Amino acid sequence: MPEKQLFEYAVIRVVPCVEREEFLNVGVILYCASQGFLQTACHLNEDRLKAFSSKLDMEELQERLQAFNRICAGRQEGGVIGQLPIASRFRWLTSARSTVVQTSAVHPGLCSDAKATLDRLFKQLVY
Repeated sequence: MPEKQLFEYAVIRVVPCVEREEFLNVGVILYCASQGFLQTACHLNEDRLKAFSSKLDMEELQERLQAFNRICAGRQEGGVIGQLPIASRFRWLTSARSTVVQTSAVHPGLCSDAKATLDRLFKQLVY
């Protein structure tokens, strides 16, 4: 049996009206230092989001979620934040903010395959 390693994850949420604190889970970000892994899995369910607010700009939300992907991937496409060390990118992406796209608190766990764990959490928490 493969050895399990520590991972951390947070749920990515869309908060249409920050003052109401209502949200819809739209993704998961997972970081596993020992596997050098930092990725997101996201899906915008537009019909469910429109039930919260008809004023949401879906293209803008998609762009914000793509920014998460670019930062996770690193390199120049991720901008200044994307060029930080992997742990710093995860901490920046999961820091508390009061915007339409937010993350939950960070939760730990153990896994042997970070990608499979990301897929499982995505299905469990988003889909």
